[in-house]
Amino acid sequence: MTYGTRISTLKMQDGDTVYPMPRYFRTQEAALYVGLSPRTMEKHRCYGTGPVYRKLGGRVVYALEDLEEWVERGRRRSTSDLGKGVVYPARRQASGMPKRTKS
Repeated sequence: MTYGTRISTLKMQDGDTVYPMPRYFRTQEAALYVGLSPRTMEKHRCYGTGPVYRKLGGRVVYALEDLEEWVERGRRRSTSDLGKGVVYPARRQASGMPKRTKS
């Protein structure tokens, strides 16, 4: 399965079948979409450093828009570019870490 960058289609590896991009991803699909391992996504969730997620029953899902927003926070043009925000590593942060604001 391959995901198009910012394209709302999903192409299966077994052929030319194209399906609409799902609006919500489970952890494994979200990790594939952003290029991380599922375990790293779980760590980000536990430490509060990852993208916004939702709990549907016992399932964790990520909205496509939330994944793209989180990845966009790390966008830089150079090593000296401060960017729009910070994507923290998946580990326990110092108590001085700013709280994520809900929008």
